[in-house]
Amino acid sequence: MVKDQAASLREQMELQGTNTSAKTIAVISGKGGVGKSNISLNFALTLARLKKKVLIFDMDIGMGNIDILMGVSSKHTVLDVFNNEISIDQIITKGPENLSYIAGGSGFNHVFKLDSTKVHLIIQHMQRLIDKYDYVIFDMGAGMTEENLLLLKAVNEVFVVTTPEPTSIMDAYAAIKYIILKDPAKRLFLIVNKTQSQLEGNHTTHRISTVMKQFLNKEIEVLGQIPEDRHIVKAVSRQTPFLLYAPKSSASKNIQVIANTYLLNSNDMRQQKPTTHSFMSRLRKYLIER
Repeated sequence: MVKDQAASLREQMELQGTNTSAKTIAVISGKGGVGKSNISLNFALTLARLKKKVLIFDMDIGMGNIDILMGVSSKHTVLDVFNNEISIDQIITKGPENLSYIAGGSGFNHVFKLDSTKVHLIIQHMQRLIDKYDYVIFDMGAGMTEENLLLLKAVNEVFVVTTPEPTSIMDAYAAIKYIILKDPAKRLFLIVNKTQSQLEGNHTTHRISTVMKQFLNKEIEVLGQIPEDRHIVKAVSRQTPFLLYAPKSSASKNIQVIANTYLLNSNDMRQQKPTTHSFMSRLRKYLIER
């Protein structure tokens, strides 16, 4: 079955040739409660404000909250792809700033299990979307499962979100180590959330960077930090992204700095998007390996 799906992907790629496609980013955290989805959403909105075509895909399926954070409702979620055989382009919804998103769905009576068959189905559907956007951002669910790893190995880059709490740092490092062991060349970026001061944020990034260099022989690129900001709490309660709720707040200013830093570091201002062969060929490779 896996080989049949890989062959299908290969055939689609050959038909599509070398068309440009989206840069793919997975946003992860070592533990819950660090504000990962809020960072993913407001980062995506910042890119959209810069006239980028952005799709955010809530991969915390069954417990998603991207649509809740935006205060919008979706007619469909990614579960419809599995349960109702709806194509993935039919479940895309428009949010603020012309941001496209795919809802993960929440409040279901049963626990959803993302198994390898469902991952393969998502991959097949993604082929039809990958050349329509500048960026596709996967807001990943918790845990380093084999199913999550398949996607993490295929994306161009991984954003790691942590807080200064020691347990959060340790969990983030464990996730980073797991990814590097499976894919040593993966490009990693770090965002520190909920900092009490610039010094605390700098100390956190220094700790993670130092340990990675010493024990993993790997660099992580620091994008910046988001301070503990009362506007974020109010924005969440009002189901409005903090970038839109309080555009002059410290959090909003910092997420814009993070986006601009990322664009400069990734040479986005000077280079074209990756070719289709980047994301989809890696997916094909890992499907064959499984």
